Amino acid sequence: MLVALEIVTVVVVGVMVGVEFSVAFVINPILKALPDDSSQRGRSHGGRMLGAVMPFWYIGSLVLSAVWAVAGRHHDGAGLVVVAGALLILSVVMSLLLLVPINDRGKTWTVENRPEDWKEQMNRWDRFHYVRVAVIVAAFTLLVAALA
Repeated sequence: MLVALEIVTVVVVGVMVGVEFSVAFVINPILKALPDDSSQRGRSHGGRMLGAVMPFWYIGSLVLSAVWAVAGRHHDGAGLVVVAGALLILSVVMSLLLLVPINDRGKTWTVENRPEDWKEQMNRWDRFHYVRVAVIVAAFTLLVAALA
């Protein structure tokens, strides 16, 4: 049963990392290259769409890691799982304090009501997101290493 939990956790976290990596290094650069109206509309839509599912994904990943840490506490790699869980906690805290407030504003913007500094706010979100991606990549790496 522990092996199944380990595999499910690594897959769930790995797919989340892939989505967030894609947002940072593929989707947002594409949107940034579009004309302002299209770029802002795409970012707003993405904020609504991903903002609806990512909280469950982040919390789910954290819960799976916590269950793995408890269930596998007497196995090799348990310390790696605990550190990965701590990094996932950090990613959730970063999300709540830094990224969600910007995303909550941005997902309501239209061409008619966006603020003058909307690009600066999106660039700030991107910088925080790069750090969050690094944190969750590290957590994923530790989970994979814990399988060995």
